[in-house]
Amino acid sequence: MGSSAFDALSDVLQTVRMTGGVFLDGRFTAPWCVMSKVELSECRPHLDRALQIVAYHHVIAGRMRVELEDGEVVEVNAGETVLLPRNDPHKLASAPDLPPADAGSMIQPGLDGGLMRIEHGGGGPPTHIICGFLGSDQFRNPVIETLPRVLKIATLPEDAAAAGGRNDGAGFIESTLRFATQNLMRGEIGESSVMCRLSELLFVEAVRRYAASLPEGQAGWLAGMRDPQVGKALALIHGRPGEPWTSETLADAVALSRSAFSDRFAQLIGVPPKRYLLQWRLQVAKEKLRYGNAAIAQVAHEVGYEAEAAFNRAFKREFGLPPSAWRKSVQTGQQTGGALN
Repeated sequence: MGSSAFDALSDVLQTVRMTGGVFLDGRFTAPWCVMSKVELSECRPHLDRALQIVAYHHVIAGRMRVELEDGEVVEVNAGETVLLPRNDPHKLASAPDLPPADAGSMIQPGLDGGLMRIEHGGGGPPTHIICGFLGSDQFRNPVIETLPRVLKIATLPEDAAAAGGRNDGAGFIESTLRFATQNLMRGEIGESSVMCRLSELLFVEAVRRYAASLPEGQAGWLAGMRDPQVGKALALIHGRPGEPWTSETLADAVALSRSAFSDRFAQLIGVPPKRYLLQWRLQVAKEKLRYGNAAIAQVAHEVGYEAEAAFNRAFKREFGLPPSAWRKSVQTGQQTGGALN
């Protein structure tokens, strides 16, 4: 995956709002097995408005199994991180076929205001992990929707880095994790902004590696995101949805003819640029209606509609209700079917 594709990927990821942090210090001794699912209550005050959560676990020392409810298993060793993009319930364990305990019931307050903690197990070989999260306040986050249920990052070991190993995003993440975990092991959390940034970097690196692993010719949002021209167009659409974009202006921005750009975009993303732009603008509008108090006309203008009537028609076609009725249904808690999807 070339540097220009990575640049396009980075641009798009910057427009997909994610925030996160580290919330739990887990220390286990074999045999052990816990059932885990990150709850919003464990992530506050960072994620009061999150609609989607990405969970992750980084193994500081030892090893563990991560098993999803459908039986998929990932082995995670020291220095590796596993991410669950849709926060599926999962078991963390030292070995297969162990009865799981409820991790939530074992969480203890942190010492001296530090991370929440779990200490659990049978006294055998130890495993030390830190658990973190990322949250998105977008109801439909296009990155999360495209990822598989579980991703593993094998970061660069310290001895390999010292020997002149790879100096890429993984090496930077590993050195940052090493710094953070040294603080944790001394009983220090460090700056919350550092932990938040670390969580974001882990997510970006996981997405990059997964996108790079996709076979040539595969279609989909991530395949489009790694393409230099289509990726740049996606970044423009996501970053500035209120701009008066057309297929022609987007094609000019990425230095392609209109026909070549439209064909390339549709081939990779699955819909023409005009349709994708419409869908994204209406998703942005829905978030503004859900959380804000701006007038309908103002929301329409902010997502690129000059006429409120045109916005109303487009919103109703997409979601089944006009904007005012949709907002009222959310505010009164009468959330029904497809209108809120």
